[in-house]
Amino acid sequence: MRATAIGESIAIPVGQGQIEADLRIPERATGLVMFAHGSGSSRFSTRNRFVAGFLEAHGFGTLLLDLLTREEEAIDIHTREYRFDIDRLAQRVVLATDWAQNRKDLQSLPVGYFGASTGAAAALVAAAGRPDVVRAIVSRGGRPDLADGWLQNVMAPTLLIVGGNDEPVIGMNRDAMRQMGTTVELTIVPGATHLFEEAGTLEQVMQLSAAWFRRHFQYQEDR
Repeated sequence: MRATAIGESIAIPVGQGQIEADLRIPERATGLVMFAHGSGSSRFSTRNRFVAGFLEAHGFGTLLLDLLTREEEAIDIHTREYRFDIDRLAQRVVLATDWAQNRKDLQSLPVGYFGASTGAAAALVAAAGRPDVVRAIVSRGGRPDLADGWLQNVMAPTLLIVGGNDEPVIGMNRDAMRQMGTTVELTIVPGATHLFEEAGTLEQVMQLSAAWFRRHFQYQEDR
């Protein structure tokens, strides 16, 4: 286990506004995992923070992102017009990635994405736009179908984790796999529904994610 991560609140410029993020970097971090939340959620997502805490304890830095500005969130609560705007959300992930690459204490760290639900689609589109930077992707209960048209351009090895009782999403992920030319694996967690609320299921997501990032970050370093 690593030392406690040092936390920092971040504001990243996006056009005329900014998105907020929470950065935590443990001592001797071996990579940076950026979190893209699902529809209607935020960087305060309990599940994503649970996964992030596990990754931090195992040596990964984490950046939990709000993909909408405060003004957009205030509108989206009533209209839901932004939460499925994958192009907008993906561009925010790209901007956050560029921000990290331009920060001296982060630019040497391998970068990975962890996306949940619609955030997974945003992460996949963003990875297609930054193929030389993103080294691994994990999708939890993701909607890769919403990244249709970009999937064939994703170069980063991708792990798709889906609940065994989330049958429509299993089909969506299988269809996405057939469109992707990179290393891609589908892991189905028995007994889990879309939000992985069942006992022990989110713990499986954490362990699978840490192993995936460790494997592919290390692979790139050894090349």
